[in-house]
Amino acid sequence: QVQLVESGGGLVQPGGSLRLSCATSGIIFSINTMGWYRQAPGKQRELVARISSGGSPTYAESAKGRFTISRDNAKYTVYLQMNSLKPEDTAVYYCYARYLRDSWGQGTQVTVSS
Repeated sequence: QVQLVESGGGLVQPGGSLRLSCATSGIIFSINTMGWYRQAPGKQRELVARISSGGSPTYAESAKGRFTISRDNAKYTVYLQMNSLKPEDTAVYYCYARYLRDSWGQGTQVTVSS
């Protein structure tokens, strides 16, 4: 059974940082592209960042220079380090795994507010 479990969300002030983690099981982690999407209230889900099986990252324009995606194949875990957070980063963040098909986590809430 495929499981993706996100953690690390929460409430943070503007300018603050959070580190999201996504622990996986039931997939061959090393061959999956891993990534993060987010969905704000009333908006479509959008890509934040992804990282290939080879470790090459891709970022949305909104994330460039502030967010860093990384993966630990030994721990079957993908991370999203988010710095300089803005109120517009407020959303539910979803982890996904892609190899022939997509698998999704349940999401973790990130709220950026003073």
